[in-house]
This record gives sequence, C-alpha cells and structure tokens, in this order.
Amino acid sequence: MNELEGIIDSDSCCSMNNQRRSHHSPEVKKNLTSRLNRIEGQIRGIKGLIEKDTYCDDVITQIAAVQSALNGVSKILLDGHLRHCIVERVQEGDNEVIDELLTTIKRLMK
Repeated sequence: MNELEGIIDSDSCCSMNNQRRSHHSPEVKKNLTSRLNRIEGQIRGIKGLIEKDTYCDDVITQIAAVQSALNGVSKILLDGHLRHCIVERVQEGDNEVIDELLTTIKRLMK
C-alpha cells in the first residue's frame, strides 16, 4: 500500500458546467487543512526565528521542513488529481488534459 492510499477520496475532482472543481471527502479536507495549519504555524515560527536573530543554519533547517511539508500536501493533491480527474478526462477523450498535467508537474519541479 502506498503512503497516499486511504487519504484520497474517489471523487477528488470533476468538471461541472464547465467549472473545474475538486470534490474531496470531509476526511481529505480535514487532513489537508490540518497539514496546512501546521505549515502555517511553522511559517510563523520561522518569522519568529528571524526576528530573534536565530543562527542562519537553524532557520534554513526550518525552511526545509516547511518545504517538505508543502511537498506532502502537493503529493496528496496530485495523487487524487491523477487517479481521478486526469483518468476521467482522458476516458472522455479530452487529451488536452495531458498538457495541463505536464505543466503542473513542471511547476512542481521548479
């Protein structure tokens, strides 16, 4: 079992009336919100470290932790997007979604 199984809802994303929306289960929303709240706290902590003139290496370590946490949120979202939104749109014959996905992946890899 991969680390993201059980976190992603089977109805993660869809298009309704030409509006693209995600439809995460309450559990997924709670998981993502909890992760983002922790990240928000970490960011406030980093700001405090800067204000206290904390040693640069210690601040950089905390920044790396935030980046890792954000990557975790992205992985959850990308997993659901691939498994549901992309598959659904390809099955509907919308192959333009592949270009959209490649753009998204390039953005994540910067």
